Amino acid sequence: MASDNFVDYVKIHCTSGNGGGGSAHFRREKYIPQGGPDGGDGGRGGHIILRGNKQLWTLLHLKYQKHMKAGHGEHGSGQLQKGAQGEDKYIEVPLGTLAKDAETGETLFEITEDGEEKILVPGGRGGLGNDHFKSSTYQTPRFAQPGEPGQESWMILEMKILADVGLVGKPNAGKSTLLSVLSSAKPEIADYPFTTLRPNLGIVKYRDYRSFVMADIPGIIEGAHEGKGLGLRFLRHIERNSCLLFMVPADADDIHEEYKLLLNELKQYNPELLHKERLLAITKSDMLDDELKEAISKDLPKIPYVFISSVAQQGLTELKDMIWKHLNHV
Repeated sequence: MASDNFVDYVKIHCTSGNGGGGSAHFRREKYIPQGGPDGGDGGRGGHIILRGNKQLWTLLHLKYQKHMKAGHGEHGSGQLQKGAQGEDKYIEVPLGTLAKDAETGETLFEITEDGEEKILVPGGRGGLGNDHFKSSTYQTPRFAQPGEPGQESWMILEMKILADVGLVGKPNAGKSTLLSVLSSAKPEIADYPFTTLRPNLGIVKYRDYRSFVMADIPGIIEGAHEGKGLGLRFLRHIERNSCLLFMVPADADDIHEEYKLLLNELKQYNPELLHKERLLAITKSDMLDDELKEAISKDLPKIPYVFISSVAQQGLTELKDMIWKHLNHV
């Protein structure tokens, strides 16, 4: 996935359709000169509807299409004929898309299944024709109900990556390198912080034609939960991962402390993230001998861990085995 084509946040203006007015018509035929009311109802205005599409991975197609409009309902007519409803406007979105009210910030709903449809902005109701207002004491109502106006509002669509494993680590922890080695993904890699500005997805092949999805997410710095660095922009993607793989380089000053810093940023952002499965990969381990690995192991957090080197292709099979075991609880 090219990073320039990855868009995970858009703000759109939505206008639903007006409802059609009811008809105040009376039946008039050659042999029925004083027929009763027969005005039909107006059609409802078109809705703005979100529809899940598993083929989409980004909100890029909405980046330059800011205004969404649905059709207006038609007015009712005589002979109890109801007006046609306004044309609904469908917006295709990737799975894992949140819809929010831009003014209040309230989360309205989330699209998680292919083909799932939810109304983002409802159209106005059609008005009732005069036939609805007749009674035994009032047989000639000369009025009908107008249609309701549509609604107009700014909405935010925000996407959270759907992946099995999310890579969590500081900038330059080796996340992009690992993803490029384990999958066919081609993330940008360089020796400076924040090379990864947007999440990258890769499909990791496992034994017997099985596979799982791994997400390389921009690196955490201290204060990310307050929006520092890339902050909140990437932390939301971690919420959708089944399992979190913490990555700390072997040359870190204190591996355990760096792990606790990463964990604290997640906790400050959303304490529920602490309930996810956590694994640890000590990267760039090709510089360590067995004696050093043994010494480091004594001070590691009490979670499953493995020493790896993406460049030297060391420990990668053990890493995939560990991930698969925890994804499938085997």
